[in-house]
Amino acid sequence: MTTIPRRRLNQSITRFWSFAAPVYDQRCLQRLVYQPAQDEMIAALRANGAHRIVDIACGTGILASRIADELLPEEVYGVDMSDGMLAQARGRSSSVAWKKGPAEQLPFADGFLDAVVTTSAFHFFDQPAALREFHRVLAPGGLVAVATISPRQLLPVQLFAAGGWAPVGNPSPAQMRDLFEDAGFTVRDQHRVHRPVWTQAVGDLITIGVKP
Repeated sequence: MTTIPRRRLNQSITRFWSFAAPVYDQRCLQRLVYQPAQDEMIAALRANGAHRIVDIACGTGILASRIADELLPEEVYGVDMSDGMLAQARGRSSSVAWKKGPAEQLPFADGFLDAVVTTSAFHFFDQPAALREFHRVLAPGGLVAVATISPRQLLPVQLFAAGGWAPVGNPSPAQMRDLFEDAGFTVRDQHRVHRPVWTQAVGDLITIGVKP
């Protein structure tokens, strides 16, 4: 299958999110756009019973902090490329270990983690490389859950990456399954994020896999 490389404008995007970190935390934006997928990640992790969990592209740390507070696992990590986002995250919680790094090169030993989650960022990754890296850092039986934009029909705003004219890497459900299986995961579940009807244009998809 055709691979989708990390955005060539990744450094510009990282700088943008460092600048935009305070806006990202606005309650209305979080509740309408990001919270539905995060709620489902919490539910998946609760069912899995993971002890060491990482949120990749954690942003200002809302999901990672919720994981620490609501699930009380042994260890929670938040990884992001943006200094601005991580500064906001560190101010949010001291229960999470915050680390800087790309999804394709995580600061963890082989088999160290029980669960890897990521929301609203997969389109910025080198997707095959990121999933291979998730597989590397997970212990056997470990869970990976990815929420990504996967519109039912292509919207004009989703044609282009932020800050440039590069196509956004939004895989279809079938492509997501192929990506997971190519990385060595068994797909356990895949479904649309359950949303209020007025926000369903976001069209996000959750794919959950397990490392055999």
